[in-house]
Amino acid sequence: MSTTTMAAVVESAGSGFALSEVTLDDLRPDEVRVRVIAAGICHTDLGVAGGHLPFPLPGVLGHEGAGIVEEVGAAVTKVAAGDRVLLSYTSCGHCARCREGHPAYCDTWLPSNLIGGERADGTSPISRDGVPLGGHFFGQSSFAHHAVVDERSVVKAPADAPLDLLAPLGCGVMTGAGAVWNVLAPRPGATLLVTGAGAVGLSAVMATRLTPATRVIAVDRVPKRLELAAELGATDTIDTTCTDLGEALAKLTSGRGVDGVVETTGNADVLSVAISSLATRGTAVIVGAPAFGTQVPVDVNFMLPGRRVVGLTMGDAETQSLIPVLVDLVAAGRLPIDRLITHYEFGEIQQAVDDALAGVTIKPVLRLG
Repeated sequence: MSTTTMAAVVESAGSGFALSEVTLDDLRPDEVRVRVIAAGICHTDLGVAGGHLPFPLPGVLGHEGAGIVEEVGAAVTKVAAGDRVLLSYTSCGHCARCREGHPAYCDTWLPSNLIGGERADGTSPISRDGVPLGGHFFGQSSFAHHAVVDERSVVKAPADAPLDLLAPLGCGVMTGAGAVWNVLAPRPGATLLVTGAGAVGLSAVMATRLTPATRVIAVDRVPKRLELAAELGATDTIDTTCTDLGEALAKLTSGRGVDGVVETTGNADVLSVAISSLATRGTAVIVGAPAFGTQVPVDVNFMLPGRRVVGLTMGDAETQSLIPVLVDLVAAGRLPIDRLITHYEFGEIQQAVDDALAGVTIKPVLRLG
């Protein structure tokens, strides 16, 4: 049966988030209704809310949800009512990429997660006063007290899982860690560069500490974030407000360059310098998303000695495999994501957004439970 709940609705591009009563649709056979306990705020949410991506508005965003299952559809086998769950992106499960273990590159990824605002059958699971809203964001739209979620977006968590701590695993933390583990896979003694010390970048720093790489260089323009990066495992930091990035990297690496880059800023100039700082057979992973149409010139001859530039979605993570590992690492104290998180009550969502945009907060997490 349909459910009425409170959600944070973005009415139009740039209007911000406002709480509003909405109605959730009946479950499809492959869907789950979750009582949301916590939800992280990601810059992708902010980009959509700002009108930088063509998601249909009014709509409900949120894609780092965590909560408790209340009801499951007739075909759901992964979870049952009462289970604690973490939420991530959705995928079809049938295309070649899904079958090969790379669902982040699913044939249906873009419409099903980021810009469609509706299920595959063209309906939205969320409405208000009988009018459909943009929903199904990353298969969840978790900025609400309840969410209708694709089964493929759901990852079962331990019964005692601290959901308001673990919520960011479904996107930001997974993306940073996946960039290091799934793409760069640093060999012993490698040097990695992480540009941008936000939630994704700092997750990459922490993930690198769990590899045989011996050096990780963190870059940002905020001294406090660089201090935190050093505490979380960065061996070197560069503040680009007062230092030329290319010159600093050449000095730190004696002109050799870095073996791997995780670029999270979305700044084309930073990416250009990062690429030009690659060592032979080095790889630059692009995580930060600049505006569509942004171009970065690359000298083909520079790339010939095995250098690579790779785009990345969601850490190239298979969520059912990676997220439980992240949960275990957090529980063991080996992935201290609590250092990134600031909690806000649900009614403070706009303040949380403002703080994130101002750089005051690294990873805001809403408490809804």
